[in-house]
Amino acid sequence: MKHLIYLAVLCFGMAACGENQQTRYSLQSPDSEIVVDFELIDGRPAYRVAFQGKEQISTSFMGFEFQDQPELGLNLEVSGVDQNTVNETWEMPWGEQREVANQYNELRVRLNETSGAGRNFHIVFRAFNDGIGFRYEFPKQEALSGDVIITEEKTEFNLTGDHKVWWIPGDWDIYEYLYTTSKFSEINAYEQFIPGDHLGQVYLHSNAVNTPLTMKTDDGIYLSFHEADLTDYAGMTLKVDTTNLSMVSELVGNAAGIKVKTTAPFVTPWRTVQIADRAGDLIESKMIVNLNDPNEIGDVSWFKPMKYLGIWWDMHLNRRTWDYASGNHGATTEYTKEFLDFAAEHGFGGVLVEGWNTGWETWTEPDMRDTIFDFTTPYPDYDLEYLANYAKSKGVQIIMHHETSGAVARYEERMDTAYQLMNKLGIHSVKTGYVGTIIPEGEYHHGQWMVNHYQKTLEYGAKYKVAINMHEPIKATGKRRTYPNAISREGVRGQEYNAWAGEGASPPEHLPIVAFTRMLAGPIDYTPGILNPSLLPYKENHPIKTTVAQQLGLYVTIYSPIQMAADLLEFYRGNPAFEFIKEVAVDWEQSKVLDGEPGDFLVMARQERGSENWFVGGMTDENPLDYTLQLDFLTEGTTYIAKIYRDAADTHYLDNPTAIDILEMEVTKGDEILVNMAAAGGFAVSLLPKE
Repeated sequence: MKHLIYLAVLCFGMAACGENQQTRYSLQSPDSEIVVDFELIDGRPAYRVAFQGKEQISTSFMGFEFQDQPELGLNLEVSGVDQNTVNETWEMPWGEQREVANQYNELRVRLNETSGAGRNFHIVFRAFNDGIGFRYEFPKQEALSGDVIITEEKTEFNLTGDHKVWWIPGDWDIYEYLYTTSKFSEINAYEQFIPGDHLGQVYLHSNAVNTPLTMKTDDGIYLSFHEADLTDYAGMTLKVDTTNLSMVSELVGNAAGIKVKTTAPFVTPWRTVQIADRAGDLIESKMIVNLNDPNEIGDVSWFKPMKYLGIWWDMHLNRRTWDYASGNHGATTEYTKEFLDFAAEHGFGGVLVEGWNTGWETWTEPDMRDTIFDFTTPYPDYDLEYLANYAKSKGVQIIMHHETSGAVARYEERMDTAYQLMNKLGIHSVKTGYVGTIIPEGEYHHGQWMVNHYQKTLEYGAKYKVAINMHEPIKATGKRRTYPNAISREGVRGQEYNAWAGEGASPPEHLPIVAFTRMLAGPIDYTPGILNPSLLPYKENHPIKTTVAQQLGLYVTIYSPIQMAADLLEFYRGNPAFEFIKEVAVDWEQSKVLDGEPGDFLVMARQERGSENWFVGGMTDENPLDYTLQLDFLTEGTTYIAKIYRDAADTHYLDNPTAIDILEMEVTKGDEILVNMAAAGGFAVSLLPKE
């Protein structure tokens, strides 16, 4: 793989303004479309961002509040600047594409206090063609000796208009909300915050939103605010000022009021703003992973991207249970063998088994959560060692499940033993879960203590060759580059909500929003592939707001290197739509957003890694969409067999969701395919070179 890294002198402007010396430094993206200006205004650090000659982030100040120290960011001077340019290409071991271009210009501003303790720190800016990132770096110094306790980071993001925004509340514990679409001035997180509405602890500190936060300006510019390389630090929410159209970072703390406890030297995560004039460019951007360090754990060939089945949907349909005492236990040896046989027959790589270990009878009881799970003891009707060997004989693997019920301290005491067991049995992936209030008490899912715990799972996984699929996680921030055993995570209102009673089913616009918000952070374990959207006979009057064609399209539009076929086996047997799930790839040579708009629709094409096979998926909201697929992305001179799965003329997501047209034709580059999408519908197309 070719790597090209070089230094260059960038152009920086310096201007003296009036009596106060104000020195400004300008940094451009490699294509010169994005400009970041940094300056000190009366000793306060501030930045601005412009795109295509127009300001997108107006003057925004930066600083910190510490425990037992004065605020940092009021009386500063520039002690020096460094410039750097990087242009490299690196290869993903798995991912949306094989090769990733990492090209940026960098400006490092070294700052000193002119009075008081004389503290010093650096602000590092990187300008990419698809956005900007910046972080704070604190060298080792006498003025910051011992423990450093940050009580707030004060990074502003001041907007230039009342933009259209897709947002969820800045909950400190969970991201499983429906997105609200509104003007920025209309954000009211408290209206969407419902205490007790989730199994996890739910806490909202202020009128804040979680990231990724995506916006669209009146000029048609798309902005997405997030963070990258969240390591040994608190997760960041954004506190909104709807009057002044501004946001400021608000870190997740704990009951003691501590946001971050650290020692110098230390660095913060990158604060990121993706910028594009086409919505699809946000999805195609790799800026978040590029702001993380290269692979630190070496070869991960023991993990293979795969499609998997699981003993999971049964429980959400109340058809079987997680616990053994009910008499209707799902995770039995015989039922697992049925899944393993089906997986082997149809080319699936794994079978997830939930409810295999003792303790599920009392897993949500407050007085019991901290004592029940040991992650090594199966129920008497589940022979773990036998099943692991049986799976291996079939060319399939068991996917382990570790639900901690929020008792994280207990889990940490047992992790080494649990991960050793997986390694011994040849189990190379685990789905972790953190439902419930965090133990130790006073910590939150998105705070520094839990950020460090999630990091420990990756380190244990690397040690014992286990890939981690986190549920109830900290948000993805590109760590998968450094730890490529971080394969996927939840962090979204997922498919299970569609199986729960009441108003649980997500509206049709949900996934077309998720693709342009949550998916910008990283892979999503959404669990698609429900071919019985009515949920009958297991749930009455509770259809999923989707069509079968859309469920197929999700394997392309919602990315994960592990994709579940989540429905019951009975709805796959003999179903012609299941053929696409069997055929579609999960690891990609390249990915292209062909068309889309947040909250409305998305059409994506992906080329299977190491082959000439292409797969295309589409999905739309509650509005039907006439759509013609243009095959301009195919290889010139190659004839493909296209197999098309599209909504039928009479498909309706409530009344007739399983109606689907399946047809086959020969196509070449430049041809067109009519794939009109019904309300809450979609399509899927496989394109395989003709032999």
